[in-house]
Amino acid sequence: MKEKRARKVAVVTGGAAGIGQGFALRLARDGQIVAVGDLAPADETEQLIRKAGGEIFWEQCDVSDAGSVAQFVGSVTDRYGGVDILVHNAGIYPISSFEDTDWATWRRIMDVNLDSVFHLTKAVLPGMKEAGWGRIVIMASATFQLGSAGLVAYTASKGGVIGFVRSLAAEVGVSGITINAIAPGMVRTPGTIAGPQQQLGLFDAILTSQAVKRVGLPEDLMGAISFLTSNDAAFMTGQTLLVDGGLARA
Repeated sequence: MKEKRARKVAVVTGGAAGIGQGFALRLARDGQIVAVGDLAPADETEQLIRKAGGEIFWEQCDVSDAGSVAQFVGSVTDRYGGVDILVHNAGIYPISSFEDTDWATWRRIMDVNLDSVFHLTKAVLPGMKEAGWGRIVIMASATFQLGSAGLVAYTASKGGVIGFVRSLAAEVGVSGITINAIAPGMVRTPGTIAGPQQQLGLFDAILTSQAVKRVGLPEDLMGAISFLTSNDAAFMTGQTLLVDGGLARA
């Protein structure tokens, strides 16, 4: 077993903006070294973390491509000696009826939202097992519980995430590794504001069903990520934590 690093190294995908940027900043404030992988440049995230006194490395990464993931994780490992925490946040959420969803769109959603989970976990798991410690957190969605129209492919991909988390937990717990998912409801981010969620009025529509009568914000998820990546969550694994304002209560 490798000697444990004094400071944990946390990989955050999709950390250039929105929820992922919030995760990266929170983990840096928790004392972790943060490595961001995103298709978009993470200069803004870097500035925020350095201003807060944290340490960050970022590199462009296509999470749907095994080679790109291997290169990114390799860069992080070469620089810091390994990865202790994986927060897989990157994803896409097209809205269309099933009849209007073609095979190329279906495959793209699965590539980015589900196949990426395979690639990233494969890349970081050996090092975590060798170290005898690891935290993996993957973004699911409350849509899995709700079964929302217009999101068949997206919901199927997030259902796959939940199944992956439940099953892998049974394999890696013996190695001191936990794996959990966070399932948010609709969160107001630059991406969702610019997307069909805003145009279709979905933010207002879900408030009738939410127990908390306001729109979700990225900061509402930060306590969950801080907990699940900490030693306090050592006895919690294979779980999906709903952080959705009480939208899916059944």
